[in-house]
Amino acid sequence: MKKAKKETTRRTAGIVLGLALAGALGAAGSAEAQGRPSVAAPAPAPAVGAPATAAPAAQPPASVVAELKAATNKARTRVAPNARVICYAAHVQDIGWQSAVCDGAVAGTTGQSRRMEALAISTSGVGGVCANAHLADIGWQGWVCGSDGQVVTVGTTGQSRRMEALGVQVGSGNVGAQAHVEGYGWLSAVSGNPVYVGTTGQSRRMEAVRIWV
Repeated sequence: MKKAKKETTRRTAGIVLGLALAGALGAAGSAEAQGRPSVAAPAPAPAVGAPATAAPAAQPPASVVAELKAATNKARTRVAPNARVICYAAHVQDIGWQSAVCDGAVAGTTGQSRRMEALAISTSGVGGVCANAHLADIGWQGWVCGSDGQVVTVGTTGQSRRMEALGVQVGSGNVGAQAHVEGYGWLSAVSGNPVYVGTTGQSRRMEAVRIWV
């Protein structure tokens, strides 16, 4: 009888200790999850080639569009005629439109506390691209899509409005991206189709981005 009572007491103590540990670990896990940057996904991206659903975005000058198309063609010819290529140019606070970069290179700035305000994207060999920007005081701007060789632009210029998050989808295969965000630095790279990088609901500016296909 005494032996059975001791065993019951021991089991009860074990259960209480297990519940306490589970509670502590659960609380720690919740705190960690809440501390991680996150992006709330907008409405699903339309099929590439569908009409734009975005509010009008800032359009880059013809020189930026021409440079993006030239960079895309150059990257494609350097690798293979049907190579998967993505090129992009960022509009940055106090700088304006930067030069085009491609395939995982950094657009924007780091260590300068400058907000990204807009992004123009061109692709080849992926069946086109859709993009969506989350902007200060606006939220998700809406998807805008273009076929390979076209330039898709999201964000604003002339409004001193920070881009906080970015969604990208390509027509075929996967796309990868990584964002540099105020107060966090480089977030983890993500891959899929579509992908979302940056933060929402935290009032943090995106400062730089890398994209690859």
